Amino acid sequence: MHSLVLFAHPQPDSLTAATAHLVATELAARAGDTSEVADLAAEGFDPRFTAADLAVMRGQRPVPDDVRREQERVERADAVVLVYPVYWWGMPGLLKGWIDRVVTYGWAYGDGAAPADALGRRDIHLVALAGTNVGTYQRHGYTESMRTGIEHGIFEYCGTTVASSHFLYDTEQGPIPVADTVAAVVADVRMSYAERVSGTTVASC
Repeated sequence: MHSLVLFAHPQPDSLTAATAHLVATELAARAGDTSEVADLAAEGFDPRFTAADLAVMRGQRPVPDDVRREQERVERADAVVLVYPVYWWGMPGLLKGWIDRVVTYGWAYGDGAAPADALGRRDIHLVALAGTNVGTYQRHGYTESMRTGIEHGIFEYCGTTVASSHFLYDTEQGPIPVADTVAAVVADVRMSYAERVSGTTVASC
């Protein structure tokens, strides 16, 4: 199995970065699985959706080279793990811009005239690092809102199911243990891949 572990954070020594690298390391340690870690900030990915990107969506020009490179990364992977801090109850702009530009019509989704299923043929796993506590998320409905907007609004729209979704809460309160969450993510990645290979249905978490 080969995984793409993608994260978006401006600090290379952030908890987000450490979590992403630990997921990749543990995937390799558990069963020799391979992972590619993509640090969008360090790599300088441009998240701005421009007129050129709009022309791609309309079928008026080919996909830019930087976007195509990201799509090829996804195509090489059996599983895609997105690790990100929660900004204003959603993804940071860098990761949202990656989705805006990379998850394109004709590649990730389409219609009868332009069928596409690049994401549908891969397992998606989400790891969100939240700055406040679980009670705040539950009290205001933020968890459900994020699940609706991200899991249903993006990935299910593209014909895939989010195989697992994990939250790390209270990350602004000082160092927190991430080993248990990482172990759960790794287990979910491997289980959903095994289910996909065996032809059984992957359950949404």
